[in-house]
Amino acid sequence: MRAAPAFWGEPAGLLADLLSPIGAVCDAAGRLRRAISRSYCPPIPVVCVGNLVAGGAGKTPVTLALAAWLARRSVPVHVVSRGYGGRLRGPIRVARDRAAGVRAAVASGAGAILLDDGFQNPAVAKTLGLVVVDTGYGFGNGRVMPAGPLRENLRRGLARADAVVLVASEGEGWVGVALRLGSGLPVINAVLAPVNGERLSGMRLSAFAGIGRPEKFFATLRALGADLVSTRAFPDHHPFSIAELAGLRRDAERSDARLITTAKDIVRVPTAQRSGIDVLEVEIRWSDTKVLARLIGPLIDGNRSDPVRSPG
Repeated sequence: MRAAPAFWGEPAGLLADLLSPIGAVCDAAGRLRRAISRSYCPPIPVVCVGNLVAGGAGKTPVTLALAAWLARRSVPVHVVSRGYGGRLRGPIRVARDRAAGVRAAVASGAGAILLDDGFQNPAVAKTLGLVVVDTGYGFGNGRVMPAGPLRENLRRGLARADAVVLVASEGEGWVGVALRLGSGLPVINAVLAPVNGERLSGMRLSAFAGIGRPEKFFATLRALGADLVSTRAFPDHHPFSIAELAGLRRDAERSDARLITTAKDIVRVPTAQRSGIDVLEVEIRWSDTKVLARLIGPLIDGNRSDPVRSPG
């Protein structure tokens, strides 16, 4: 996926209006797919961590935080992802076919499954659907791709969710986005915080990233007090070539700066080329775990008296 068009994050204008009919067709196709698909219903709870917009909203850090939360409760949790070279810790099942990944996790003794993404994918029935929202971006211009960043109609998407996870950067708040939701869904507030970010204060850095919104990464580095001398954005999930990395190193050396990237990007750098590249790790810190416990707690007590609710 290439970088999101600038007009996706702005109030809808002429270009968004012109593209909206295509977005309506794409949305209808997605609804039809979910309506006619036969979903695999696993015998254990499945919590889907998804989002409604294209690009990064913080799904993987939320998934990792949930995995840690469940592990502390002695739940044998497995994470299932389509897999773009992710950095997930713990018992992992990565497969292009999500249903096959879930079946393998069940066969391996999983007590609960976390789906990293897949909210719009009907292959596996979800016991609980969590929609992750980046408070700094929200839902962009509110239009469906290609007219905007939404993967599906906002109202219908929220209607299929069980809760919303609002992810703010340090110093941001949740109130603005929470008021715009207007869905009545339970809200789980969280902060996406750099790990040991203070070490970067005053450091001359040359940053590169191939994530959904690279500018958020660059803004985080500036907020940490880094002297950001250059930035370069690549398409989402971009595999970095040796030639590209050599060019990045030359640019950094000319500026007497150190290269830095994200934890999601470094795994797409060839292992032999990772030396000399700093990495900014981030983690989810829950503002309050009461809602989390109320939603997920009943699913892991060994009693699944309620049927699986949502196929998509």
